[in-house]
Amino acid sequence: MLFVLAEARLGEGALDAGREAMATMIEASRAEEGCIGYSYALDVLDPNKLIIVEKWVDNDALAYHFQTPHMAAFQKTLSGLDIEITELAKYEADDGSPVM
Repeated sequence: MLFVLAEARLGEGALDAGREAMATMIEASRAEEGCIGYSYALDVLDPNKLIIVEKWVDNDALAYHFQTPHMAAFQKTLSGLDIEITELAKYEADDGSPVM
């Protein structure tokens, strides 16, 4: 299983301007075969920091994700907004276990 974890800085008005594209991207990504989870969240202490958490079954599923039409449309939409990815990494993990 893979986790993709990212952080982005949101410029003035970027969240409101990109919200519809983000919602479309989340819904389309969650519908992809191989997607276990796909979410965006705002940092409670920094409303200009967007946290992205993706969970994929394997590298093939992630590679497919990057080739989808909705990814291309999303990147095109966001290219005109003041959003800067500040961290982006993928991690391999097992299926996990309960914390408690």
